[in-house]
Amino acid sequence: MTNPLIWWVRRDLRLRDNPLLVQAVVSGRAVVPVFILDAETEALGAAAKWRLGLSVAAFARDLEAIGSRLVLRRGPALEVLRGLVAEVGAGAVHWARLYDPASVARDTAVKAALRSEGLEAVSHAGHLLFEPWTVATGQGGFYKVYTPFWRSVKDRDVAGPSAAPRALLGPQAWPASDDLADWRMGAAMNRGAGVVAVHACVGEAAAQARLAAFLDGPVGGYKERRDFPAEAATSRLSENLTYGEIGPRDVWHGGMRALQDGRAGAEHFLKELVWREFAYHLLHHTPHITTQNWRPEWDNFAWRGDGADAERWRRGMTGEPFVDAAMREMYVTGTMHNRARMIVASYLTKHLLTDWRVGLRWFEECLIDWDPAANAMGWQWAAGSGPDAALYFRVFNPETQVEKFDPKAVYRHRFIAELANVPGRDARAFFDAVPRAWGLDAGAPYPRRMVDLAVGRKRALEAYAQRNSGIDHA
Repeated sequence: MTNPLIWWVRRDLRLRDNPLLVQAVVSGRAVVPVFILDAETEALGAAAKWRLGLSVAAFARDLEAIGSRLVLRRGPALEVLRGLVAEVGAGAVHWARLYDPASVARDTAVKAALRSEGLEAVSHAGHLLFEPWTVATGQGGFYKVYTPFWRSVKDRDVAGPSAAPRALLGPQAWPASDDLADWRMGAAMNRGAGVVAVHACVGEAAAQARLAAFLDGPVGGYKERRDFPAEAATSRLSENLTYGEIGPRDVWHGGMRALQDGRAGAEHFLKELVWREFAYHLLHHTPHITTQNWRPEWDNFAWRGDGADAERWRRGMTGEPFVDAAMREMYVTGTMHNRARMIVASYLTKHLLTDWRVGLRWFEECLIDWDPAANAMGWQWAAGSGPDAALYFRVFNPETQVEKFDPKAVYRHRFIAELANVPGRDARAFFDAVPRAWGLDAGAPYPRRMVDLAVGRKRALEAYAQRNSGIDHA
């Protein structure tokens, strides 16, 4: 128990509210933090991989401030860990759990191999409030609908966040580390990186400041104003939760304090945090949600594949201002307002009858707050093939939605240069962020609608109703 402990850092890039780190410090062992660029991490989409690199750099600085270091290594995780064990004489490898299928398969194999070699290999909680296997229905199964899931967890005790350690004991000699710049984690972003960087909120300190600012102001009106994309009414913490720059217990207890202080929107904010938990609950119990229809009865639905229509959607050139503004927001800021995500997903899967996986993969490529559970559940929810009841006939109308949630066209004008008399920075930045190969010109006229909304809705309802006439949606 005196040999060094290797901390395999993944999506827990923080010092505060880190259960693994608490146990490591209490053990009295020297701790060797290591971040591994393995095949699973290499496979990330362009925006997520670039943003992860920024987070790794920020976390390395935070570790240095408490007398530690972040060792960077590239290669298969098991191979790298074995090498580090030998280099520092480690007796244990610890990490915080992840729940997507690729990570589960990798981590299971790593744990089995290390334990067979006589090493202590331990996975910890930390990415979620409740481990998925600890939440069950009265019959012992898993929840398939959000509302009863919320009711089952809302009154549970959640441990308070742990403080960040002031110091972290290191090994007698530090192992060599790769240079993060050599990894070129932002290479696939090309010129878009400079545009998105203006909007990224990177690192633990920035995440804590973002939470504090939200709780000091917007949380009060969160329930009423969160659907208005032109307003600063949401926490925007999805970016930081994705990389573990802030822990969910910190967010939960901050929301609970706001609720106890009588802030009207706090409960709804907590419900959204638990919506994230529900997505991971489903990911754990039904991992096929990331690649296959969650409802198998949808497997024979005649989705349209990728094509010219999907390409116009991708480029923010559908002629539907709410849809196009949302897509352009993603290219400029790296994120997209939640109401806008629902609109663009509904438009692609219903008005264009395009396979939800086309959209899921594009979001995976472009979002800096990409999350495997939330992305999968969100797309299947919008398409109607996922959880919740009777969704197949819910078709969002982008025109009425934008009239309701962007009545003064502030959001549309912010991101669509062709609609503004004098385009602002973000509207112009869209043309600087997207691939040159798209050949987009800010001086060109705004495109005409791809499809009449009433016609598209009717076509979708007919196709969906025909396929789903025998499905029980209860």
